[in-house]
Amino acid sequence: MTAESLRRLCLARPSAVEEFPFGPETSVFKVGGKMFALTALDAWPLRVSLKCEPCLAEALRAEHTAVRPGYHLNKRHWITVTLDDSLSDELVIGLIEDSYELVVNGLPKRERELVRSQAP
Repeated sequence: MTAESLRRLCLARPSAVEEFPFGPETSVFKVGGKMFALTALDAWPLRVSLKCEPCLAEALRAEHTAVRPGYHLNKRHWITVTLDDSLSDELVIGLIEDSYELVVNGLPKRERELVRSQAP
């Protein structure tokens, strides 16, 4: 997965936006003002931090060396995935979608309904 495909995947989610609160080198993808993905798109190897259910995060870390605890994030709820081709694109896409959904589900009801109304 390339940096540009990662960026497109994140921005394809309804109401997703890209911001740079940590400087121009770090892309933060948000929905409803809450972060669901964090990456340095120019870094090599490319890594992305994603929100994840704690049980799934543990299982992924045990099974894949490319999945580590979230870098500078809550290690229980966040994972950092190295996009080194050891994981299938399908798995990475699923993790991005899950992260997005976890964040949307945590939004206040009114905000959540607004985001969901914009889904195709």
